[in-house]
Amino acid sequence: MDLKLLKSSLSSKINPVLENNGSNKLASILVVIYGKEPLIVMTEKPEHLKFHAGEISFPGGKLDPSDSDLLETALRETQEEIGLSISKNQVIGQLKPVMTLNSGFTILPFVSIVDEIASLSANSEVKTIFHIPLMPFLKTMTNDPNPSHNIIQEMYTFEFENKIVWGASARILKQIVNRLNS
Repeated sequence: MDLKLLKSSLSSKINPVLENNGSNKLASILVVIYGKEPLIVMTEKPEHLKFHAGEISFPGGKLDPSDSDLLETALRETQEEIGLSISKNQVIGQLKPVMTLNSGFTILPFVSIVDEIASLSANSEVKTIFHIPLMPFLKTMTNDPNPSHNIIQEMYTFEFENKIVWGASARILKQIVNRLNS
């Protein structure tokens, strides 16, 4: 699948604001897909973090009071975590918000598809940066076998180099699978 077809499947209206009823914490992530044979950028969190230690995730983080909206959060966090500058006009759409099971965040995912990216460098919030071949990765999807993970909604897992992607990141990837299959 080429980038043009991906763009047509993943493009959507962008509304970077979620209502916060006070009980949830807001965050956003950026799904970055690039290259001729499309790659998706994901990160592995270091073990010392308070939330999501050791998990495979997308660059992003919690809404900061200085951010104008959740899109600004995703772009800022992507720049901070992996040194990648994506402009607002390079964001082609967003996916449905997902909840984290353990930390109580509502995450708004945004999507950027670009031809190429500069080399990346991880900050202290990132242990490893992965450049994962998109289509083979999406084909690894299975239902999450851990019944305790099914509390909120359907749960899935994806696998890359013997690492398991689960939770909110997997539910974001499942939305991509659904869009590409529709």
